[in-house]
Amino acid sequence: MTAEFLFIAFVLLSAGVIAVPIASKLGLGSVLGYLIAGIAISPILYGAGVDVLALQHFTEFGVVMMLFLVGLEMQPKTLWEMRARIFVMGGLQVVLTTLAVMAIAMLLGQGWTVALAIGLVFALSSTAIVNQTLNEKGLLRSDGGQASFSVLLLQDIAVIPMLALIPLLALPELADALHHAPEAGGHGAEGLNLSLVEGLAGWQVALVTLAAIAFVCLAGLYLTGPIFRFVSRARLRELFVSAALMMVLGIALLMTMVGVSPALGTFLAGVVMANSEYRHEIESDIAPFKGIFLGIFFITVGASINFALLWDNLSLILAMTLGLILLKAAVLLVIGRLFNLQGAHKFLFALGLAQAGEFGFVLISFTVASAVMPPEIADLLLLVVALSMLLTPALFILYDKVIAPRYSRGQAAEADEIDSDAKIIIAGHGRFGGIINRTLQAANIETTVVDYSSEQLEMLRSFGLRVHFGDATRADLLHAAGIEDAKILVIAIDGREAVTELARYMRQNYPQVHVVARAYDRTHVYDLWAVGCRDIIRETYDSSIRATRSVLEALGNSRAAATRMVKVFEDFDRRMMLELAEIYNIHDPHAENSEYARHVRENIAKWEDDLRARMKEASEGGPEVAREGSA
Repeated sequence: MTAEFLFIAFVLLSAGVIAVPIASKLGLGSVLGYLIAGIAISPILYGAGVDVLALQHFTEFGVVMMLFLVGLEMQPKTLWEMRARIFVMGGLQVVLTTLAVMAIAMLLGQGWTVALAIGLVFALSSTAIVNQTLNEKGLLRSDGGQASFSVLLLQDIAVIPMLALIPLLALPELADALHHAPEAGGHGAEGLNLSLVEGLAGWQVALVTLAAIAFVCLAGLYLTGPIFRFVSRARLRELFVSAALMMVLGIALLMTMVGVSPALGTFLAGVVMANSEYRHEIESDIAPFKGIFLGIFFITVGASINFALLWDNLSLILAMTLGLILLKAAVLLVIGRLFNLQGAHKFLFALGLAQAGEFGFVLISFTVASAVMPPEIADLLLLVVALSMLLTPALFILYDKVIAPRYSRGQAAEADEIDSDAKIIIAGHGRFGGIINRTLQAANIETTVVDYSSEQLEMLRSFGLRVHFGDATRADLLHAAGIEDAKILVIAIDGREAVTELARYMRQNYPQVHVVARAYDRTHVYDLWAVGCRDIIRETYDSSIRATRSVLEALGNSRAAATRMVKVFEDFDRRMMLELAEIYNIHDPHAENSEYARHVRENIAKWEDDLRARMKEASEGGPEVAREGSA
């Protein structure tokens, strides 16, 4: 048994380690990488005589932790600020998709309870895939990206009432079969019976369940803090993890004992701990486990796919998968139109969320365990969910290659007419470009501001700011903004690739215009330098320098000494950046820039010695530097 467990664990982890980097490099994302890894190792597991169904027991803890982290990361402030889009837009999507799928399932001969369960499963989309893809493509802050994020957040919340509703849909004949299944194997008398509601009347079960939920809430309010304060006295970090897991498993166990889904209890545990002053400590301690647990969950799902069933029903499953994508996309397009999503944004919203999601695997397993859905239907639905997720990269490619370019070419009439003759153009009015614009406006310097988020612009216009809607990466819009006569272009748009390409375009076509570009990180600086941009600002660099100065002062250095020390570091960092930028090859990944890596290896010891000597000199004296006001 020990060897079998070690073999399973080794194969699972090896498959993830090999498949996920390859999938990520191909643009498929980590979730699909884990699914593919599971698919790849399933013949090995079956060939070795491993009971793949037994892997589901290993998976359950991953699901528990996944739901715990969802609850732990819930931020009431975020929910309140986005309440209209989250609860109205997201609620409409879940309800309309559920009803549409339910109606089709009933037309195909399913009972209303099974049809409703299928609708709930297919109403959900993949939070992991969509959020990751939107982030990678720099689309998360666009109108379509924000709408997608809002709906995904509501879907995550909606899983909880779904888990509470599903057991109420149980079919008597399936419940009887499920109840007698252990006895058929001769193990009915084994194991502990920890149920607190067995043999109770319906109203008594309801009272016990409510009492258990009330206990969880009260424990969160009054016991979480004292427990973690007690644990902190030991000054052992691993005890925080143990205490968190103890509370998670304990609450999940309590919910199971009163007949409620352990997933619901786990979510409640996360919400309870989110109210603790130790929330961030717990989150940082458990965060390393999150990817492992999720990875194991997706690998076991991939390994559990019934390929014989897939080939026997290939046309049916493909039709169901494509039908689901088309149906969800149609519902999302209607909702996007109701909420005034324009142009390519509504198609990003519709195509991005058209797949089924990872929580669908949870719900399908739960419907079978709750005697709601026959296993043969559940097996078909598992294949549809998995295939729809595997097709998601193709949907984003369709958006990138077909839809977005079409709207970029045809959006001239949609973009605002720009009648400004300002010599400074600011592309992007977010947290970066907005500060630049406000400062210039305060200095009576006229600017032309262009932003691609209609929601952001409506908010700015409500405060009386003059801004224009449009995509600053389009040549015709830059022409309308007066780029030929401009002196300065500030690039503050989202998406590092979009920033780099716009800087390249400006260097090739308008070299007389001074370009100030926002860089996301050090390697992005190298990319921008390679395309000819020479005024590059790292978005968090200055704030990090100021924070460093504060740390140095807190350690007992004077303001003048701290200022000199950070000035020494800034000068050193700038010289090193310029030196390395000339060597960096923009066409090679950062880890594969051989000349860049060789130069760093050969000089890093010398650089560090030089920097330490200069920092020591700056801390001990040197030219007096004027005191800066604190900020």
